[in-house]
Amino acid sequence: MTSYTSRPVRSPLTTHRTRFSFSPLNKIHQASLQSLATLVCLLLMLTIDARAVTDDATLLEVGSSPVAVASKTVAPSELKIVSYNIRWRGGEDLQRIIELLRRDSSIGGAHIIGLQEVDRHTKRNGNVNTACVIAEALGMHYAWAAPPHPQGKEAKTGKEAKRTNQPVEDETGVAILSFFPMTNVERHVLPNPGPGKRRRAAIGATLIIGTHRVRVYSVHAETRISTKEKVAQFAHVLDALKQHTDATHAVVLGDFNTWRADDKRDTIKLFTDAKFSTPFKAGEETFRLRFVNWRLDWIWVRGFAPVSANGVAREIKISDHYPLWLRVNFNQPSPAQDAGRAGV
Repeated sequence: MTSYTSRPVRSPLTTHRTRFSFSPLNKIHQASLQSLATLVCLLLMLTIDARAVTDDATLLEVGSSPVAVASKTVAPSELKIVSYNIRWRGGEDLQRIIELLRRDSSIGGAHIIGLQEVDRHTKRNGNVNTACVIAEALGMHYAWAAPPHPQGKEAKTGKEAKRTNQPVEDETGVAILSFFPMTNVERHVLPNPGPGKRRRAAIGATLIIGTHRVRVYSVHAETRISTKEKVAQFAHVLDALKQHTDATHAVVLGDFNTWRADDKRDTIKLFTDAKFSTPFKAGEETFRLRFVNWRLDWIWVRGFAPVSANGVAREIKISDHYPLWLRVNFNQPSPAQDAGRAGV
């Protein structure tokens, strides 16, 4: 962590150019809705208290749809939480994701959504602000952050992009969306760079849910580093959480890239020692690539009653990751229940 700014961060008023294609039956209607959502994203003025944990505050953005600003959402007794690495989906795929987040029986209607690999103003997605478009479509507040832009020799070249089958992009990050107001939004550049000195990021925000203060982090960990270095990235997030003593509950979710057995083992120990719990088993695959299936994604919670329901939505195959979801109650657990439950 380097410098802080205490002023609110506003959505950049940047020209958006959308490139979506839809089925013939609803092409005009969907295009109109998309244009409206994009226009609103251009005009959003923010009132969220944010501080950038970086020198580059342009890579932290917060905003609210007009519906979210006007709404007085009553605190539910039970929260639905979703984590999803969307692998920078745009266009028609993005519209499918929005519809799933709205209506799907598994991930639809979530109160808190954590996303990873979320583009902002990238060529591959027609210069769309993805987090803003999702928030506008669902009537939610949002916060988005990305790691530093590659500089000099660290910048991915066209040759490397071709080798890794990844476009040259530099505004892909993590996001939190919620129906509830956010405060104390922070961008964290995670320690221990990966190949080519690339960096990964996490974003944290406190959600005001009735009398509760829920601290939420969406994390995208580096893939190709040692287990010790990877777990240090999660420890960085937990150290940041300790600064928010007003938080009554905590959620840490995202793409942890725990593809090795040691990654999973040490991650489970770190979070259970910090009195977090998860209902997901270490062997539950959340990522698919041809014949490879790994457990990369997690949702960890603290301060809640036992999780009432959870699942991995493997029927949703828009990304190379599957979305995770759970339902959790605000009732406080007993000390014995909260002493580090983990599905191992």
